[in-house]
Amino acid sequence: MSLQDQFDAAVADSKNLPERPDNMTLLKIYALYKQGSAGDATGERPGMTDFVNRAKFDAWAALAGTSQDDAKQQYIDLIEGLK
Repeated sequence: MSLQDQFDAAVADSKNLPERPDNMTLLKIYALYKQGSAGDATGERPGMTDFVNRAKFDAWAALAGTSQDDAKQQYIDLIEGLK
């Protein structure tokens, strides 16, 4: 099974976790997904009043320089650990 196939399977699995992860884990899941699927963060950082999207952007931006393949593998490992 290719890395992309494993990543796609982990994305599907992430929607059916036995319990909802805490907010910090959800941010890590989001950031790894975005880094794995789109690469480094792009666009402007959301404003101070947009707390949720600002936190999501910051989590994604913190992974700058991580290769997409590395991010995909980390995402797969994280989802497997949560199952």
